[in-house]
This record gives sequence, C-alpha cells and structure tokens, in this order.
Amino acid sequence: MLQRIAKESLSGLTVAIVALPLAIAFGITATDSPEGALVGLFGAIFAGFFAAVFGGTPGQVTGPTGPITVVATGVIATHGLDVAFVVFIMAGVFQILFGISKIGSLIRFIPHPVVSGFMGGIALIIILGELDQLKQSPLLVVVTIGLLLLSGRVIKAVPPSLIVLVVVTATLPLLDSVLTDFRIGPVWLNGAIDYIGEIPSAIPTLELPDLGGVSIWTLVLPALSIALLGSIDSLLTSVVMDNITGNRHRSNAELIGQGLGNIASGFFGGLASAGATVRSVVNIQNGGRTAVSAAAHSVILLIFVVGLGAVVQYIPLSVLSGILILTAIGMFDWEAIRKAHVAPRGDVAVMFVTMLVTVQFDLTIAVATGVILSLLVHLVQSRKHKASVVRHESADYRIRGPLSFLSADRVFTSLRSAEPNLSLNLQEVSYMDVSGAKALLNFVDHAERSGVELSIKALPPDIEGKLKVLASDQQIDRLKAVVEPV
Repeated sequence: MLQRIAKESLSGLTVAIVALPLAIAFGITATDSPEGALVGLFGAIFAGFFAAVFGGTPGQVTGPTGPITVVATGVIATHGLDVAFVVFIMAGVFQILFGISKIGSLIRFIPHPVVSGFMGGIALIIILGELDQLKQSPLLVVVTIGLLLLSGRVIKAVPPSLIVLVVVTATLPLLDSVLTDFRIGPVWLNGAIDYIGEIPSAIPTLELPDLGGVSIWTLVLPALSIALLGSIDSLLTSVVMDNITGNRHRSNAELIGQGLGNIASGFFGGLASAGATVRSVVNIQNGGRTAVSAAAHSVILLIFVVGLGAVVQYIPLSVLSGILILTAIGMFDWEAIRKAHVAPRGDVAVMFVTMLVTVQFDLTIAVATGVILSLLVHLVQSRKHKASVVRHESADYRIRGPLSFLSADRVFTSLRSAEPNLSLNLQEVSYMDVSGAKALLNFVDHAERSGVELSIKALPPDIEGKLKVLASDQQIDRLKAVVEPV
C-alpha cells in the first residue's frame, strides 16, 4: 500500500513539473497581465485537486487548457477578472447539473472529425494570439521552440518546457542587452524583451468575487459556454485515458468533479480548468493510476507556488509564447490532416468546417455545426440509420447497419466482455465513418491488451480499405492478425 502511494506521489511530482510552465503561460495569456501567472497556477491547484478527488476518471489531471483559456480570455477582456471568477463558479455549477442530469453520457455522440476540427481551431486561435510576441521577439521565440524540440530528444527525465524555461530565464540577463534590437547586417531579428514582471503575493486565499454591478443574467451564456467546452474537453481526455488504460471512465461523475473543481478555482482566484490530455498521459506513463497522483500534482504545485513569486517575474514572455505555440502545434490532429486526401470526403469537410467556424465564430457554435453536418453526411451515406449487434453463438457476433458516431460507442461497449474468444462478422456493415473506424481500431487494440483472442470475419473490401487508410502502422499489423481472409 505504501509503495503504491509512493509511486503515485512520484508520478504527481513529474506531472506538477510539466504543469508548472503551462499553467503560468495559459494564465498570463488569459489575463494579459503578470497576475495571470498566479491565476493559471491556482486553477491547476484547486480545480486539479477537487476534480481528482471527486471525478470519475482515475489518474486524470485537470488544469488550464488551450480551449478553456481561449474562452476565458474573452470573458476577462469583456467583464474583468473579478467578474470572470463568478463566471467560472457558475460554469462549475452548470457542470454539476450536467452530471446530475446524465448529460455526460452524450459525449459518445460527438463525431471524431468534429473533435479534430475544434481542437485544430483552438490551436490556430492560440497561435494567432501569440503573433505579437512573435513579431516583437522572433529570434527568442524561434530559439525557444528549437530548444524545446532538442531537449525533448536529448533529455527524457525532465519535461522540455521546464528545462527551457529555467535555462533561458537564467541566461537571458547576460544576453538581454545584446538581443535587444538585435540585427545581423541589415536584417532585424529581435526587438525589446518583455518579462512577466512583479506579481502579487502567492498565498491563495478564499474570496467572494465581486460582480461590480454586472447583472448575473448577462453571465449565463459565457458560463454555459465554458461549462460545455470544459465538459467536452474533459470527457475527450477521459476517452483517451480509457484507450490507454483499458478502463471505463464514469462520465457523469467526471462532470460533477470538474464542476466542483471550477467552483473551488473561482473562489480562490484561479482560472477555469478542464481535463488536460498531455498531463494526464504523462501521469499514466509515470505510473499514476488513481486520484492520489492527480491530487498530489496539485499539492506539489501549491508548495512550488508559495516560494515562486519572486522568481516568476523574471520569466520572458517570448519564452512562454514559444511554449504555447509548440503546445498548439501539438493540438492539431496531424494524422487526420495527413490522411485527409484519402479519408471519406464528408468527414474531411466536417473537420475543416468545424475548424474554420471555431476560429471565426465560437467554440460552441463550431461543435453544433460539426454535429449537424455529420448528421447530414450520415443521412446521405447510410441507407439504414441504426446499427445492431446480433449474437449467433456463444462468442460469435454479427454487426448490422452503419457503424458511425451515432452507434459505434454503444456497439463496442456491448462487445467488451470477459470472454477469452470473440468473433465479429462485419458482412452486413453498410457504412462506416471515421468515428466508427476509430472505434473499431481501438476495440482491436483493447482486445490485444486484455488478452482476448479476436477474429473479424467477412470484412467488406471498402470497409477494410477505409480501416487501413485511417490506422497507424501498429494498428495495421494488429488488423492483419485478426482479419480472416474472405
């Protein structure tokens, strides 16, 4: 027992080191002020702790994320920071209501291309938001990105973002005068270097946010937007965690935990937060499997923060820009973009339309647009509108109808059992979209991890071709091993 707790705590330490620079960067981006460093860190501390303890995805790490930061930036710019804390608390209340109302179960109906599209749109918004720093200190931003890529290849034990943050911050005072208005001949490469600057005391205190005369009804829509986006963001991370661990998260419990976390974050002056995919994966890779590791990450961050106030002011904004830009680049679904020319055209159109609507309008509008387009594509492509699973013998199942975002989760959830042998007949699968293909490939992965002997029979050639186009190299090998020749 003690050994397990020690392993979870060490994993929490690793995640805290990863989360530190990201929380600072997202906080400053959202508030456009040095105070934002603490706002981001308090979000990771309080939302992270309560979501870990009360959520429904063991080992999931919560903190400020790109999508949440984009919406929070608009709220803070419009209403000010104190009112924004009220919005974050209201968003938490909405999330608790979502969980109680079982809305979390609807996550399985969000198509994969919609997810890829709005994550790509968020990435573009983050990159566009860092253009000012890129124009002012292009050399330092580019050097930061280069060092991040290099340190990630050379040093595996310490997160690259922390290495670069410490190294550049420590060495820059020696080079500041050289890099300010730096030129090589007539070519201008770098201008003035901006720093975070002095930040207030780093001791968190419980405070009641001040509405400042703003009507609470005007805050309902932004609060609902943050609640919806945070819920989607968190539950998508939960799905990623399921794919890695082979477990099954509890969607509605996760929403209640996220809601409690955002309420606590708002009262302690923290940024609204959500399940963070990269930090959660780092936790799992380092042995974190329970709420202990995710909660430990928040406690360790609190210990860091108490002594960090005097140090954080010397961090260059251009270094944080480099970290954010590289983080945003990693948010794109590069596999889907790379295979867009061979993927189903309807799904590709959904992905790019969702991405553009995210950048031009609003995240909630983008997701709604993407789901409606996916429904239209489904109706055009599929003659039947519902898939079913028929059991012929003890472990012999036949899937009939379309495997799409509307049915894939239900179909493969029903097939996850303790049976050591499982046979799937796909002869009557009439249509498969990207969500259905991804779900089948993940099911094959899960069967291998669980030691289930899986065989797939009568796979239609067009479905097989679609699977091979969308699969990774490892998944193609697994697919060949389980597909029986026609």
